[in-house]
This record gives sequence, structure tokens and C-alpha cells, in this order.
Amino acid sequence: MATAVLKSELFLFFEQLAGAREHALLLDYDGTIAPFRANRHQAFPYAEVPELLDSIMSTCGTRVVLISGRRAAEIGPLLGPIPQPEIWGSHGLERLLPDGRYEVLPVPQQAAAALAEAHVRLEGEGLTRLCEVKPGAVAIHWRGLKTTQIEEIRTTAYRTLATLACQADLRMDEFDGGLELRVRGGNKQHAVRTVLSEMAADVAVAYLGDDITDEDAFQEVNLRGLTVLVRPTVRSTKAQTWLKPPAELVQFLLDWIRACGGDV
Repeated sequence: MATAVLKSELFLFFEQLAGAREHALLLDYDGTIAPFRANRHQAFPYAEVPELLDSIMSTCGTRVVLISGRRAAEIGPLLGPIPQPEIWGSHGLERLLPDGRYEVLPVPQQAAAALAEAHVRLEGEGLTRLCEVKPGAVAIHWRGLKTTQIEEIRTTAYRTLATLACQADLRMDEFDGGLELRVRGGNKQHAVRTVLSEMAADVAVAYLGDDITDEDAFQEVNLRGLTVLVRPTVRSTKAQTWLKPPAELVQFLLDWIRACGGDV
């Protein structure tokens, strides 16, 4: 890890949290507060998490923000019947506010045309059922498939998309369970930067994430607060510390509530 923070030092963050005027809890969704599922539409959060997030929002005075590669509208139904937090979808291109207001960054015409062509080409390769089209991106999902299938799909995807990525200045990034072609303007760092610009300079902030796509957000939050890698096994990361879900994640949320004097 870039900064070796012992788990015992989490207590120092919670001491800061207890005395802070403003709090912000920023979270990735898949792999962080919800286990991965081969069927991404069945990727519900760990059982205790929705109720704890509800308590953090309603009794701790904390701004809770979910920042995901998913479409923003997909997350609320998965969370269940709790007040909707602020949600940034499509890696920061979409913003869905708790009052229902929706914002989306414009996609340059050349990029939009290239993404549409990418979808057509992937369909031509027989990958329609694995494709997801969302604002500013086309993704291929291969979670749950056999290793030989994944390697074949990965090879086909790179061969099909690489030229378009170069022509339209698009990013081609792998995530845990797939590959995505997307515009460069939207990323989780942009979402984090926007959220923090709307809060006090001394806000107590933490960002929890699991994937390579969270690394730019870790980098941004490291300047202001705590960053936490949440996954079953540790890996090289810019995050300051590591928690193993679900037990250590649940304990972190409970500690947050207690530090803020909220209701468990």
C-alpha cells in the first residue's frame, strides 16, 4: 500500500470524525458494499449494510455518496426501501441526487459515435448478451464464465475496440468481471472532487472501494481523509488501509455511527 496505515489507527480517524462539523462517507457499490454476482441485477448489498447506511444518513448528519460504474438508476432498487443517498453512476458521468434531480455530463459527438459503433461491432462478434450500454461507455461483462471463455472474449473485445479507442480518445479499462470502453471526462476522481468542493475544507471524509477503478478516487481522498480498500484479499493499492468484507465492513459502519453519536 502507498501509505501503511494500521487498522488500529482507524480509531484516530473516528476521533476526528467525532469532533468534525461535517462528515462524508463515499462508497463504491459492487465488490465494496455488495458482493459480486454473476447476475449483476441480483447484486444486493450485504444484509446489514442498508440499515446501517440509513442510520448514518438519518442520525449521524453524514453525507453518504455512492460512486459506481453502474448506471445511477440501478442502485436504488438494489439498496431496498431506505432513503436514497446521493448516487454517482457511470464512473462519475451521472449524478442522481436524493431529491430525484438527475445530471449527466455531455459526451463529445465523436466519442458518442465511436461508442455506438463499438456496440454494433460487439454485437457482430456475437457478444450482445454480455454488452451493457450506458452514458459514455460500453461494457462487456464476463463474470461467472469459464477461464477459457473469458480469455476468448477478452481477446475479441480488445481486437474489436482498440482502434475505436485510439480514434476517439476513449479509455479501455478492465474492471473486476469485465472490460469497458468509456470517455475520459468522467471518472470517480471527478465525482469525489465535486462532492468535496461542496463541503468544508475540514470535512471528515472516507472513501471505501475495491476495484482498480477506485484508485483515482483513493488518490484524491488521500489529500483530505481516509481511504479503505474493501475486498476479501489485499492487493497493491493507493488506499491507506484494508478491510475484509462483510464483517470488517459492518464493523466500520458501526464505528462510524458510534463516533457520530448516531443510533445503531
